[in-house]
Amino acid sequence: MDEAIARARDRLGRLGTTIVYYPTIGSTNDAASDLVASRFRSVRLQPDPVDPPEGGHYVRRDSFTRSEGVAQQDVEGIVVVADEQTAGRGRRGHTWFSPPGSGLYVSVVLTPGRARVDPARATTLLTLAAGVAIAEAVEATTGLAVDLKWPNDLFVGRRKLAGILAESPAVDTIVLGYGINVGPMAYPPELADRATSLESELGRAIDRHQLFAETLAALARRYEDLLDGRFDAILDAWRRRAPAATGARVQWATPSGQQSGITEGIDDQGALLVRTAGGVERIVAGTLTWL
Repeated sequence: MDEAIARARDRLGRLGTTIVYYPTIGSTNDAASDLVASRFRSVRLQPDPVDPPEGGHYVRRDSFTRSEGVAQQDVEGIVVVADEQTAGRGRRGHTWFSPPGSGLYVSVVLTPGRARVDPARATTLLTLAAGVAIAEAVEATTGLAVDLKWPNDLFVGRRKLAGILAESPAVDTIVLGYGINVGPMAYPPELADRATSLESELGRAIDRHQLFAETLAALARRYEDLLDGRFDAILDAWRRRAPAATGARVQWATPSGQQSGITEGIDDQGALLVRTAGGVERIVAGTLTWL
């Protein structure tokens, strides 16, 4: 892993100044949130850091450049990566199946609220930007084209390949977690016909360390787009990779009962637009069923 990160170091931007690796962890998002909550306490981001959090160890990114210690800005770019999650999760408490050595399980600490242009919009579009970045990294690493599905999933055909979960453990701080199915695995029965992996699709082995480095590099690039206000570039890239965002039938629950309609793309804030019998609905959150 160290070598892959070293090769990509010039493309990592703000990300990966500190990378903590765990062979196994409950949840990378929880581990990253703990680092944020403690402000890394006595851990200083410098070439010879003190002992890492229990159970983890540092991955070198050539050299660390920050030494301010525990100020809030130090948490930006912290990365937690694990070979296995025993309590991985997706949106709305759903379990993310994370067996050892079969996937890429990563969480990155970001601060889009400090964007130079329209911080609120940058924060709102973070998940879409991450989806674009991960899709770009998968294609760059493997040659496999993947589709994005609103709000935070990557698919190959009708099978899910990867997912994204953004959580806010502190003001102006987002822990962005993503999981990518890399190798074949014995999925639980409820996932067997709905999930896929890179190696299953391609019929060959994938270098997880290279994929890890490429996802960070792609995420760093799209994160800079957010911070600099290049929102149209993110939205256009997402739309190109999301065929189901237009012309697909979806259903969702409302306080008055089930509602359904046909997707009509996303707006400039990343909300999904759905045409129903009563007009166009703007969906900003919730669970959709794609029919």
